[in-house]
Amino acid sequence: MCGIAGFYNNNAEFLSQPQQYEDILTHMAQALRHRGPDDNGSILCGKCGLSHTRLAIIDPENAVQPMTKELSMYHYHIVYNGEIYNLKELRTALKERGVTPVTDSDTEVLLLSFIEFGAYFIKKADGIFAIAVYDERHSTLTLFRDSFGVKPLFYTFLNDNTFVFSSEIKGLFCYPGVGHTIDRNGLNEILGLGPARTPGSGVFKNIFEVMPGSYLTITPSGVHTTLYYRIESRPHIDSYETTLEKVRFYVTDAIRRQMVSDVPICTFLSGGVDSSVVSAICAKEMKKDNERLKTFSFDFVNNSQYFKANTFQPSMDKPFVEKMVEYLDSDHTYLECDNLTQADYLYRSVAAHDLPCMADIDSSLLYFCEKVSESHKVVLTGECADEVFGGYPWFHKEEFLKNNTFPWTPSLQPRKALLSKEILLKLHMDDYVKNAYDNAINEIDILPKENEIQTSRRRISYLNIRFFMQTLLNRMDRTSMSCGLEARVPFADRRLVDYVFNIPWEMKTKDGIVKNILRSSCQGLLPDEILFRRKSPYPKTYNPYYEELLASRLKKVMEQKDSVVNYLFDKDSLKNFVENPKDYAKPWYGQLMAGPQMMAYILQIDYFFKYYNVQLEDI
Repeated sequence: MCGIAGFYNNNAEFLSQPQQYEDILTHMAQALRHRGPDDNGSILCGKCGLSHTRLAIIDPENAVQPMTKELSMYHYHIVYNGEIYNLKELRTALKERGVTPVTDSDTEVLLLSFIEFGAYFIKKADGIFAIAVYDERHSTLTLFRDSFGVKPLFYTFLNDNTFVFSSEIKGLFCYPGVGHTIDRNGLNEILGLGPARTPGSGVFKNIFEVMPGSYLTITPSGVHTTLYYRIESRPHIDSYETTLEKVRFYVTDAIRRQMVSDVPICTFLSGGVDSSVVSAICAKEMKKDNERLKTFSFDFVNNSQYFKANTFQPSMDKPFVEKMVEYLDSDHTYLECDNLTQADYLYRSVAAHDLPCMADIDSSLLYFCEKVSESHKVVLTGECADEVFGGYPWFHKEEFLKNNTFPWTPSLQPRKALLSKEILLKLHMDDYVKNAYDNAINEIDILPKENEIQTSRRRISYLNIRFFMQTLLNRMDRTSMSCGLEARVPFADRRLVDYVFNIPWEMKTKDGIVKNILRSSCQGLLPDEILFRRKSPYPKTYNPYYEELLASRLKKVMEQKDSVVNYLFDKDSLKNFVENPKDYAKPWYGQLMAGPQMMAYILQIDYFFKYYNVQLEDI
């Protein structure tokens, strides 16, 4: 994986002051160096500058970026972050046109495909990517983002029409004049939707993100967005038996293809069905070459002493991890995080995201990824299976189907109860969230033959892929890439998602089994006690010390007169919240973010405003 950044202005002449703009490109590379610590490079043209930091995984010797090709005395330049899993097919298409790549790198294949077929070639690219191509002949910059937004790509326009882009928001801030302002919309994103974001929102004023499944074309005459992929609703015509066969093929094929690497791979192993399926297929493939899979699991120090089973987290992972390690004969490492580290990494998580994020879920994962990155550059994960196959409670409970809002945030009351009355009056939070929800569900194609319950489930499935999955993909990208670790997500494979999205619910939950289609299609790959284990999400700490530590830190923040917390939140309500026990069984976001995580999120908001010197506008 890598980091990309750059700028474009058709009315500029950047080469008239080369040192100034080369320095900007250098600063951009330095800001993104964690994404690609192996190498970096840049290129400055008259109208455009491109910067790249590289994590060398495919063809380490020849895939140096930026990469340039010449055609009819004109130059074409590319910077690219990601992996392409159908490289063979793209190469074949080029060879049929008489074009032969001279390296083994996917970067060259992407650039040649752009030159040969134009921007719409991206529709045939299967992978995770953020790409920028500059066409000097037509003075055109094109930005591409993968189908589900696995790889990030942010941008902004300045008053002089300079267009600036970067894999992470921090790269944008390297260009003079990019502001650190949050307006009413941005604050609604943080307080009303956060840690989720409206697709395309960069939270900061005038900062946006290229939409998943689209590409952005910036030309001398303007900007145009092209949607090349969207999830489509279609009748499912396959029998149950055929459906199982196809799902097994798509799952297995996605995992095999995403194992491609010129450096060793590993997997995250939680002992749940998702990561266990990924690990089982990887282990089986590696054994063909007499290699042993390396696996990693996560937990918290002394968590067995404090663990409390509840609706959302019914069991601990370790006993199931032990069974899978024995079954796979993997080379396994148990990683643990202590509560002080978890709390300290809350701030590093903000710096990794450039925004408040999923609180201690992100902070602990950031720590674990750092440990994994000490020995590996590539990891395959079980992320996204719950969004695709319907693993969350809100897919199954009637109250979520009739709630007419985002099911992972069924009520805004836990948030609003802590905010100051003045802020609540200014934000109109209910309207903002309702508008985001309505816009999202209006994107869904409804099948006329489906009844209301079927339609509601289709909507929830779409929202999970469009919103909730994006939050988890953001989490995985920032926590892994903060330390130069490439995390791959085979359950976000486009063919797999397209197919599973349209499988009828009675098949998905046949015999009342949650994620039945995945479990039944993978029978024989895992022991049944793992395959049919009840879902238990990413681990969290139940140590009361952690909650006490957060409360102590938040009280200190509240004592700081210059903290934005004292402006945004009602002092008495927040004080009462900090001093009273929290209900772990009623998360305010998703399944894991309950009382302690709300405190952690508020701490992140405070740090975010200070770290980026954020200015509030019209609030």
